[in-house]
Amino acid sequence: MSTEIGENVGSTAQLAVASMAVAVAIGVPLGLMAALFRSSWFDAGSMIVALLGVSMPSFWLGLLMIVTFSLHLGWFPATGGGDLWHLVLPAVTLGMIASAIIARLTRSSMLEVLGQDYVRTARAKGLAWWGVVVRHALKNALIPVITIFGLQFGNLLAGAVIVETVFSRPGLGRLIVGGILAKDFPLVQGTVLFVATAYVLINVLVDITYAFVDPRIRFG
Repeated sequence: MSTEIGENVGSTAQLAVASMAVAVAIGVPLGLMAALFRSSWFDAGSMIVALLGVSMPSFWLGLLMIVTFSLHLGWFPATGGGDLWHLVLPAVTLGMIASAIIARLTRSSMLEVLGQDYVRTARAKGLAWWGVVVRHALKNALIPVITIFGLQFGNLLAGAVIVETVFSRPGLGRLIVGGILAKDFPLVQGTVLFVATAYVLINVLVDITYAFVDPRIRFG
């Protein structure tokens, strides 16, 4: 059992990290720009896209990715695991859904921070607007966003069960599905326990990260 988990954990970890990178690269800038241009067409459009992303099942998005970018365009391989080209479609499938949640939370957190007194004070001192946003507002707005990073990372591990099956990609997700079909319950229990432990450790690391982002937590 431990050998099988060890052989598959690398592929799932690679998928989860790549998916989170996609989610952060899309979600944080989208939420930030939506907050800065509040009540504009960009704000409305980005939140509609985020709503669609939250509502989209991962298996449906994965099949849509395969049909569009593999069968019709031929840009990426449809199934299997191996080089980075096989990682693109599964990572985007998982990352797009997580990016929608991160974008919505980033927007709401930034709107709350931009209304604080210290932001208005920084602007009154003559500091550049983008300097205030990046150096003062964004750093404080990232506290709840970092929290959702840990929660979404656990969701990515759970979503890997579906995505790895859709893309026929090796990993812990397919290992769990194979164990269920073969009625190998010790394998399923061991794999689920491993994933749950990883989820707990990731959230512990998220709690530690708070101290580096917010000095008030470090000195409190």
